[in-house]
Formats: sequence, C-alpha cells, structure tokens
Amino acid sequence: MTWSPPTVKERQAFLRQIEERCAQELMLCYQCGKCTAGCPVAFSMDYPPHQIMRGVQLGMRDTVLRSNTIWLCAACETCSTRCPQGVDVAAVMDALRQIALLEGVRSSESDVPLFHRLFLASIQRHGRVFETTMLGLYNVLSGHYFKDVLMAPKMLAKRKLGFLPPKRGNTQKVREAFRKARELERQLG
Repeated sequence: MTWSPPTVKERQAFLRQIEERCAQELMLCYQCGKCTAGCPVAFSMDYPPHQIMRGVQLGMRDTVLRSNTIWLCAACETCSTRCPQGVDVAAVMDALRQIALLEGVRSSESDVPLFHRLFLASIQRHGRVFETTMLGLYNVLSGHYFKDVLMAPKMLAKRKLGFLPPKRGNTQKVREAFRKARELERQLG
C-alpha cells in the first residue's frame, strides 16, 4: 500500500481539531527546533517535538497520533517556555493524546496510558498521588510484577513511600475539579 498525502480539506480539518482542543495557533510554528533542543525526553522519542508540530501542520494524522512522542512527553512545558512564537507545545501534545484516546488509537507505549489512568485515579481518590498503591497496581496491570521492588525497602526507610495514603489537602475539592473536567470534556466531545 502506498501513502498518499492528505487533501487540503483533511489537513485543515485536522489542524482545526487540534487548534480548537488546545487553543493554539499552530501555523505560527516555523520549525526553529527550540522545543526539541530543550526537551528532556527527546532522546527517547520517535519524532522530536518540532517534527510532531510539522506533522500536525501537514495533516499527517496517522503518523502523529501513532507516534510514541505524544505519550512520552513529560508535560514539563520546557518546549512551551522556549517557543519564540509563544506556541504551547505541551498543550498540543496533550490535545494529541486526548484525540488518540477518543479515537481508540493504540499507543506503541502501551504502559504510558495505563500509568496516566492510575496516576489520575490516585489523585482523584486521595487528593494527591499515593505512590505505593499506584505503583503496585501499575506493576501488576502492566505485567512488570517485580519492577523496582528492591527499591521499596530503601524508599520506605527514607520515608519516600508510606503504607497509608496522605491525609493532606481537601480531597473533596479535588474530586469536584475532576467532575468539572469530565463535564467540560463531554461538552467539547
């Protein structure tokens, strides 16, 4: 099967979809590469951030949504801070992840979406991350049963991990924020 470039309408529709979701003007990106130069995880990505931005501009929907880059992005916002055009590249990556999830696009980094779901569920339940349960569930559900298990005693001794969830913060306010986010997501649909 040969690849055919997207039509102008397809390219514009994809660009509009991303722009609406992240409220960014993506054609401002002129490929300076500063986002990639500052990215702490670019070394492990299949396409560096500036290439993802170009892929979006060119309407390369499948390539962009199937890339591991959108899942490996740490959302540290270094790229957004460095952009001379003020494009929030981290918001674009987030929008791409959302679209990939909504469209059921399978990630080559299958453990990353699992980690995201467990991380958010932990915050929603406890008001902040409870690492012990979250990492235990992650290891079981991802099939990495004994990953980092030898680190646990050291982390417990240094009080970096606990047996009980933290009792700080207002869990009710966090749950309300999650409820509002789900409601907004339904509206944006």
